[in-house]
Amino acid sequence: MLFIVFAEFKSVYLVFFCMFAKIQKNIIMNNSIILKSSLAALFFMGIGFSNAQIREGAKSPKRLTEQKLDPNGIEKCGTLEYEANLKRKFPERLTTEQFEKWLAPLIEKANANKSQNGTVITIPVVVHVIHSGQDVGTAPNITDAQVMSQITVMTNDFRRKINTPGYNTNPVGADTEIQFVLAKVDPNGNPTNGIDRVNLCKDYWANGAPQYGYQNFINDVVKTGTIWDPTKYMNMWSVDFADNGLLGFAQFPSSSGLQGLNANGGLASTDGVVAGYATFGSMDYNDGTFLMQAGYDRGRTMTHEVGHFLGLRHIWGDAACGTDYCADTPTAHEDNYVCNPSIPSCDDPTIFEMVQNYMDYTNDTCMNIYTNDQKTRVRAVMDNSPRRMELKASNTDSPIPLFANDAEIKFDGGCSIGIVNCGEGVLRLLITNRGTSNLTSAVISYSINGGTAQTYNWTGNLTQDKSGVINIPVNGSVASSPVSFSITSVNGAADQRSTNNSTSGNYVKPVAPQYFSTTTVTFKLQRDKYGQETRWNLKNSAGQIVKEGRYNNTQPGQPTPALITQVWTLPQDCYAFTMSDDFGDGMENGYVDLTTSTGQTIFHLENEFVYQTKTFTTRESLGTAEVNKNNKFGVYPNPVNDILNVTGLSGESQFEIYNTVGQLVKKGKVNDSQIRVADLAKGVYVITIQNAKTSESIKFVKK
Repeated sequence: MLFIVFAEFKSVYLVFFCMFAKIQKNIIMNNSIILKSSLAALFFMGIGFSNAQIREGAKSPKRLTEQKLDPNGIEKCGTLEYEANLKRKFPERLTTEQFEKWLAPLIEKANANKSQNGTVITIPVVVHVIHSGQDVGTAPNITDAQVMSQITVMTNDFRRKINTPGYNTNPVGADTEIQFVLAKVDPNGNPTNGIDRVNLCKDYWANGAPQYGYQNFINDVVKTGTIWDPTKYMNMWSVDFADNGLLGFAQFPSSSGLQGLNANGGLASTDGVVAGYATFGSMDYNDGTFLMQAGYDRGRTMTHEVGHFLGLRHIWGDAACGTDYCADTPTAHEDNYVCNPSIPSCDDPTIFEMVQNYMDYTNDTCMNIYTNDQKTRVRAVMDNSPRRMELKASNTDSPIPLFANDAEIKFDGGCSIGIVNCGEGVLRLLITNRGTSNLTSAVISYSINGGTAQTYNWTGNLTQDKSGVINIPVNGSVASSPVSFSITSVNGAADQRSTNNSTSGNYVKPVAPQYFSTTTVTFKLQRDKYGQETRWNLKNSAGQIVKEGRYNNTQPGQPTPALITQVWTLPQDCYAFTMSDDFGDGMENGYVDLTTSTGQTIFHLENEFVYQTKTFTTRESLGTAEVNKNNKFGVYPNPVNDILNVTGLSGESQFEIYNTVGQLVKKGKVNDSQIRVADLAKGVYVITIQNAKTSESIKFVKK
């Protein structure tokens, strides 16, 4: 039986996997210690089980061996670390040993009942494409075709389809009789193509920032805010992981009957699989629009992660010669990155490791097999595990009647960065044609803060299930407030479906860009040795990246990188400069500076930070009513634990705090220049501070 124990060794947190019925022996591999012991030792360690720790604090040591990296520095699968994090958050969640004990008799039952073979299970899928306002086809807002190619690959692989890369001639190769289809009905009973595009106003989602614990940021902000009912849909997320090398991760299934585990609770709100947008899909079906990462561009990241979602383990058992509980996958020494079919297995040198198995770490073009025992395992999970067994009965993949004229609108985020229209606000809507006739016009009624209804006339040409973006300008004097929208007509006639005609949210007044009288900007960056964590970009008012920087780590023993200095000549426009650290601890003894030709500071950042954005403009035509030249307010510390301090206050001031989807989560009066935020969940927020003279919105991170 496999049991997971976490320990701390020489300041590096390692994962120890102990396996019963193996000889006693210590093996040192890949800077990790894998301990094989007897049953007595296993029992002793089981009593002494303790949680792993994710290091926190200023300038803490970096993660060195927590994740398994391939020769290219890629972390192919983050599921094991993710599961450890879930166990810390939900101590009642089953250990691996408990889960296997629960599953074993169910597998025996499935083996005894072969009459079920031939019954194909169809799993409805929703894919949440997470972006920050990019057009479809601009990273990370991948196209429908790229999304659909991933669903095709998963079905080919799980069904072992002939004449596809998912076919094999191995005698133990199996058609799992599980297939996938994009949902056709959304949670409100409206038609959908199974692709849910969501603007969360954040460029990318860093992996493992210590403030949040491993992947908690994605769980707390992305998943819980976008997930569809996991008993009716398999939820998949396509995100931008930044440059940290992670390809994807999944949530293992749960068992039933465990005291204190609410099937509709926290575990249900995060259930599904996540992949980087550049590994979501397959270049085998590229129509010229795909945005993919070479080497990981055949869709096998998701075939692998969905395997975890359905209960499969890595074929090496996450230990040297460990077990994946499938007898027909030869015991592997460790994870494989090279497609070498002649590696002797642990138990018999004449039997080779199954490097072609989807649950190994070889490249996409090497993989092509699930086995009979793996099939039995996933079928047992689908028959018995909460949320998995309900998926079998879901009918969200069944089409509903369609109408000729049917437009859907959705409020597309309340982002606060005011470079669009140079400080003027924008109400951003996503309009989608759910009808069978082309959508060429729509009349939209909208209201700000419950005021007089206004009308916006949209024209375009959208075919069925295609979407377009509507940007409705808002005067810069309008404060953050609730907004509502409804469609009054489409194509010059009444909309034939009323249930998807309305949407609402909270408009967040954008941060007015600060004016600088210059067209020359000097950029200076003194980074630390962990360059892969550092990323920055400069966007213009069209949202285009005009400058950017990404770096590699400095090799051990090498000196600190030299100061980077660049001089930019910028056209008169509005700009947003974003600086981030994927690990969340900033740059040790480093800094970044943006200054004008006269030495005036536009932006300065040092010490700890996660994600900071500064908006500024070089347009002389903007007046003080449109641009706050003095940045009246400031907040610190950022990130913050308990108390947010406010600078620049004058007179009585009010505040409102919004989350990344534009929901008002807190408001009140600023007392003694301090605002208590300890009650907020971890995540990114926008605070709007307003007095009788001015109003300003500032992004901050709650740790």
